[in-house]
Amino acid sequence: MAVWLVRAGQRGVREQLALEQNLSVIGWVELPDLAQVDTREKLEAVCKEAYPDSPPNRIANYVGQVWAFRGRIQEGDLVVLPLKSRPFLAIGEVTGPYKYRKDLPEDARHTRPTRWLKTDIPRSAVGQDLLYSLGAFMTVCQITRNNAERRIRALLEGTKKLSAQPPEEPLDIEQYAQDQLKEYISRKFRGHELAGLVNELLRAQGYKTHLAPPGSDAGADILAGSGPMGFDPPRLCIQVKSQDSPVDVGVLRDLQGTLSNFGAEQGLLVSLGGFKSTVLAEARRVYFAIRLWDSTDLVQNLLDNYDRLPEEVRAELPLKRIWALVPQRAE
Repeated sequence: MAVWLVRAGQRGVREQLALEQNLSVIGWVELPDLAQVDTREKLEAVCKEAYPDSPPNRIANYVGQVWAFRGRIQEGDLVVLPLKSRPFLAIGEVTGPYKYRKDLPEDARHTRPTRWLKTDIPRSAVGQDLLYSLGAFMTVCQITRNNAERRIRALLEGTKKLSAQPPEEPLDIEQYAQDQLKEYISRKFRGHELAGLVNELLRAQGYKTHLAPPGSDAGADILAGSGPMGFDPPRLCIQVKSQDSPVDVGVLRDLQGTLSNFGAEQGLLVSLGGFKSTVLAEARRVYFAIRLWDSTDLVQNLLDNYDRLPEEVRAELPLKRIWALVPQRAE
């Protein structure tokens, strides 16, 4: 059996549909139903017709990925879907052949039925060498290096991550850099140190803040407000969790109850380990009262406000802005 990386759009636009419908899906909207395209050679002819202006190397790239999805993935193979909406991986097992689904949106009609075995494996729990491979700048590719199948199956059972090895495909450089930064923050800023980092990010955004001392915080690690003295709305209560595992809905409900205790209108829940699905479901109901930051949101806010952070914080998190040419991923 094999392990495959199958993405759900560059920004994860199809991931919720894939998880809810128990499918692996790819785009390539210009391609028709491929059910009768039963050889790689036939697929190449179809791609040349669908993309008449594409050079041969691009056609070869399309054929390689689409044929892997259409013809090489077998029932029982494992599929890994790196989620864009949350810092998790979803792992599933392919349960049937390729099918073109006209009942689905145009960019999600090429499908493989997939039984999702686990949808909340934190990226932080994955060995860096597997993250290298899962960061390949491809929509579909087989993951073969470093006992990938054994280790992906072990991930389903909670086995520890192993040491890093070089990547086998061109990397999604942005995702790789974010993974490095998340891992560094997870090591460097634990407990009250993470609350201190969030406190400085809020100050960089213009809030006046009060950081609770280590220990009992009465449900709020940070209080923040606007105006010269922090009395003006929005007034926020912030709870910060540095644990590796996702927090459950009880933490969200506790924070909601804490708002009235401090006279705050809104709250922010920060969790390096992300959030269980029950939290995400309830977060919609309290959208205008509480916002969530997982590690991806934390990193994005860090990058957006880095130049406004105090020098001592930037010394703890030394970053350098670079420009890099990124290959285009076909969909």
